[in-house]
Parts: sequence; structure tokens; C-alpha cells
Amino acid sequence: MSMPDAAAARPANLAAALQPLWPLVRRAWGFAAVACILVLAPTFYMFEVYGRVVNSRNATTLLMLTLAVMLAYAVMEWLEWARSEIMRDAGAWFDRQLAPRIVDLIHEMNLRRLGAGSVQPMVDLRTVRDFFHQPAIAAAMEAPLALLFLLILFALHPVLGWAGLIGAAIQVGLAWWNERITQPPLSAANRAAIAAQQTADGMLRNAEVVEAMGMLRGLRQRWWQLQQEFLSLQALASNRAGVFAALTKWIQIVWSSLLLGLGAWLVLENTLPGGAAMMIVGSVLGGRVLAPLVQLVTQWRSVITARDAWKRLDQMLQQLPPAPPAMPLPPPRGHLSVEGVVVPAPGAQAPILRGVSFALQPGEVLAVVGPSGAGKTTLARTLVGLWPSLAGKVRLDGADVFAWRKDELGPHLGYLPQGVELLEGSIADNIARFGTVDLRRVREAAQRVGLDEFIMALPNGYDTEVGPDGLTLSGGQRQRVALARALYGDPVLVVLDEPNSSLDEAGDLALAQAIQTLKARGTTFVVMTHRTSILPVVDKMLVLVDGAVRAFGPRDEVLAALRGQTAPGSASNTVAPSDAAASQGVSA
Repeated sequence: MSMPDAAAARPANLAAALQPLWPLVRRAWGFAAVACILVLAPTFYMFEVYGRVVNSRNATTLLMLTLAVMLAYAVMEWLEWARSEIMRDAGAWFDRQLAPRIVDLIHEMNLRRLGAGSVQPMVDLRTVRDFFHQPAIAAAMEAPLALLFLLILFALHPVLGWAGLIGAAIQVGLAWWNERITQPPLSAANRAAIAAQQTADGMLRNAEVVEAMGMLRGLRQRWWQLQQEFLSLQALASNRAGVFAALTKWIQIVWSSLLLGLGAWLVLENTLPGGAAMMIVGSVLGGRVLAPLVQLVTQWRSVITARDAWKRLDQMLQQLPPAPPAMPLPPPRGHLSVEGVVVPAPGAQAPILRGVSFALQPGEVLAVVGPSGAGKTTLARTLVGLWPSLAGKVRLDGADVFAWRKDELGPHLGYLPQGVELLEGSIADNIARFGTVDLRRVREAAQRVGLDEFIMALPNGYDTEVGPDGLTLSGGQRQRVALARALYGDPVLVVLDEPNSSLDEAGDLALAQAIQTLKARGTTFVVMTHRTSILPVVDKMLVLVDGAVRAFGPRDEVLAALRGQTAPGSASNTVAPSDAAASQGVSA
């Protein structure tokens, strides 16, 4: 089964996602209602055996009654199975509709650094999905039938009705009390479990750093404290819930006996229509009135867990509502314009970039230099539409890059972040961006960065698995694979953040040749760099200092300004040559 398009499944909240499921829920409720009525079949069978078979001593009647009750049992079990399967299918449908959007939201929250950018929302989605066929849902479906049984009790005799109502009120009170004292520790336990899991995930992701610098003991102690907090709170909640579950079951049993005794007293007073038979019916119906409430209280822990998961999911969906459908744009040609962008880190207010402006024509190569902390990486993220700007726009062929749908724009962009990461899969999968692998184009991209011979020498060639985080490759090899991925498919705009930080001399040469080749085809390049090996293929340079442009213009003019050799006729937007901080951004 193919995954639905995330753009096609974009509910703004969980209530909207549930709306299409109501026909299934109504069908399941109908099955549950009939099954709940058939639960009375044993009582009917008992009355008929005593009333017909014992008095008439007719074996045929006994056989037919036995077959009838067995059929009722079979139908009841089939209806229960059908109801459970319907709700299981409803949960699976709910998961299929929400999962693509949840994955996209996790991805987006990681990009925006909004928190919750972990796998926890997927765990919450699984919790809600599984709750569809939990016993608590079945009990909720039986609750309206409990009201019907209560009305029948009133019809038999008001005293029996009021007794049943009092028993139901006691059970509701116990459910409310259970909620009051169980929900706080259970919710706190869930939060502690999430925090413990996140701490463990962080230890695993940074295992080398943790091991090399002896951080394991401190991190393990932090995880242990969170784990112990989770276990103690969970035990407290479970103990409380267990007490209430036992209490509600005891009340159900006691109340059925009390109703039987009350019915017997009414028979003795000759005030119960139907006599002794209705005494037993009253006891059975009283038990059925209380049964759904007992089941809900018994399953209250799963109710709280599902409710907390629901709240977290709904909050995340409402925090990042789906973007309105955008009109498809024509493929870009590579004209880049940056119009006074002011960019802070996501979730922050202090700007990192301050009024940065420049423009590039298709086929031009720009080198962005500057000291560490000048904002080069922020600029790279802004150019490819990862970070939004407070003011100004980054436009590609006149269209806002941030607002452009990434599934449309992505194939036309190439991006190499400063921290190179490969995804678990084959080398071909990584270069082809995990789309359909066109081996010819994959090899062409690898050849551009001088990696084809190395890959072909591997036992499995391009089908070689890179392992988690690309650990089967060296740092330089991972960077070359990531470069090939950025250049795959002849993108019109390529943004490279320190692309040669892990490359040797041969890698530097291959990178320069790849830029030269794609430049001739009209690809626009923006390269953040501290090294001069890339400068021979550069057309323009931009110097960033403290997030502001200190120089922008043709390469030779900017270099001359940085070296204190301002050439005659230099561009007016080239800074004075005395800016020592800017010159630190280019090293030999």
C-alpha cells in the first residue's frame, strides 16, 4: 500500500481527522448494542429451562432452547469480533491519514527548533490508534445501553430503578475520584518517560563524544534519575488505579446482590409485577447498568494515556497549521536576489543577519567569506528556504524561496550543510536523494566530485550501504558523497557551506572542476568558505562581518580591498581595505 500524499492528508486538528470515521463508529456501536442485548441470553435461557423444560420434562424443548442460546452466543461473539475489527480498521485509517502529516510536522519542528522534534509524536499517534480498539472504547459504546437497562429497571419497579441509579451514581463518583488522584502522577510519569527516552537518544547520537570525554557517568546518572522518577510515578498511579478497579468490581458484585435482595423483599410485599422471575431480571439488569462504568474505571490508565497523547498531538497540529495550497511555479533558471534580509535563529528575536542584500545572475559563482560567527551558515540556510526572515526576502527568479513548496523547489536546489549527514541506505540512494535511482545520473554526479572510481572499487559498488550516519565512510568520503548529492540532477542553485572542510588536495581540485562544469551550464553557486582553493572559479565575493555585508562585488576587487590594494574604479559597495576582521575570513 502506497503512502498517501502528505499534502492530501492535512487535517488542521484531530477532530477534523476523526470526522470521516463517524460512519464506521456508528456501525461499530450498532454491533456493540446488539451484542450487549444478547448478553442477557443466559438469563433468558435459565428462565425458559425452569419455566418450560423442568415443568414439561420435554427434551425437544430443551434441545431447541440450547441450540438457540448457543446461536445467540455465536452471534454475540461474532458481533464483538466485528466491532473490534471495525474499530481496528478505523484506527489504522486514522494512522494512515495522520502519519504523513505528523512526520512532516516533526521535520518542520526540528527545522524551526520549536521543540517536540523527536519521535514522541509518532509514539503518541500509535497510542491513539491502538486506543480505538481498547476495552474502554467498548465500554463507552455500551454506556447508552446501560441507560436503557436502567429505564427497564424503573419500569419493573421504581425502587429497583432508584437502586440502580444510586449504584451508577456511586460508580460515576468513583470514576471522577479516580481521575482526580490518578491523572496527575500518570501524566507526570509520561513526561518523565519522554524525558528519559530523549536523554538516552542523545547519549546514543553522541556516543563518540560521550565516550571520549568521559561524559557517560553524568549522563547515565541523569537518565537514571528520570527513569526512577518515571517508575515511581507510574507505580503510584498504578496502585491508585488498582485500588479503584478492585473497589468498582466489589461494588458491582455487591450491588447485584443488593438488587436481588431488594427484589426478594418486593416479592414478599407482593409489589413486584412478575414475581420471583422479575427479581432475578432486576439483579441481572442492575449488573449490566454498572458493567460499562466498571470497565471504564478498570481501564482508566489507558484512558489517561490516550488522552494525554491526544492533547499533545492536537497541540502540535494547531501550532503548525497546514499551509494553504500554493500555485505551482515554473522551474527556476537560477536568478538569485537577496533583498535586505534580517534573520534570527528560529524561536529567537536577536537577528544574526542584518539587512543582507545582493544579487546573482544564472551561472555566477559567489564566495561568502568572513570570520566565525559572521552569519555564513545562517545565510546558507536562508538561501535554501530553511530559515524564515523577519524582514526582506530571498527570491529565486522572483519567487519567495521560503514560501516555495520544497517538494517542487527541492529538485532544482543543491545544498551541502556544514555538518555533513548521510542517511542510512546505499550510496546510490543517498546521491539520488532517496528518489528513483537513475544510475547514469548518480554516476555522473559522483564523477564530478572524483568519487566514481572509489565507489566502483567497493564490493557492492553503488549498492554499498553507508551505515548509520554514514559511518562506513571516512569524513572526506562522506563529504564527497554529500557533494554528489547536492550536484545530482543539474540543480539551478547550489549552496555549499564549507564544502572543502574535509577534502584533501584531490578533493579540492574535483570540487573546483565540478563548479566550473555546472557553472558553464548555467548553475548559480553560493559557497561559504574559509579556504582560498575555491577562489579561482569564483566570480564574486561577499564579506560578512557580524551579520552585515562589509563587501560585495567582483572577486578581484574585493580581494584587492581586503589586502589594502583598492583598485582604481572599484565598486562603490566594496569596503575600505582596513577591515581586518573581514580579512580573517579567508585563510591560505
